[in-house]
Amino acid sequence: MNPIELLMVDDNAAETLLLLYALEDCPRPINFHFAKDGEEALEKLNRDTFDLVILDLNLPGLSGYDVLEQCDTSRVPVVVFSVSANEAHAKRALELGAREFVHKPDALETYRHAVLKMIETWVLNEKQSAGA
Repeated sequence: MNPIELLMVDDNAAETLLLLYALEDCPRPINFHFAKDGEEALEKLNRDTFDLVILDLNLPGLSGYDVLEQCDTSRVPVVVFSVSANEAHAKRALELGAREFVHKPDALETYRHAVLKMIETWVLNEKQSAGA
């Protein structure tokens, strides 16, 4: 079983720790990749193949919106994971190709559940559908 190739794009290093905690219960092995800004994310997306991208909108330099505009979202599912609960932000992200807009929860267990749900929905279920 190949590991899941996961790219997280967020300028907050604490998010890395939260995501690693959330991934402890993942049913498949994960190769975790991290980009601290939009430029680094686009470099990695142009160079490597990922099964899922978890993208923050508020990034230094190129924003999450810029990343969505410049990457091929038909090739990799991108889920925006943001502290924003603004419907206009969600609408714009979805119009730019994000598959889903998820509000970052405050509670640790809810955060973990949200991350595992993203992987289940956009990686595990997608691969099963493709293999069917």
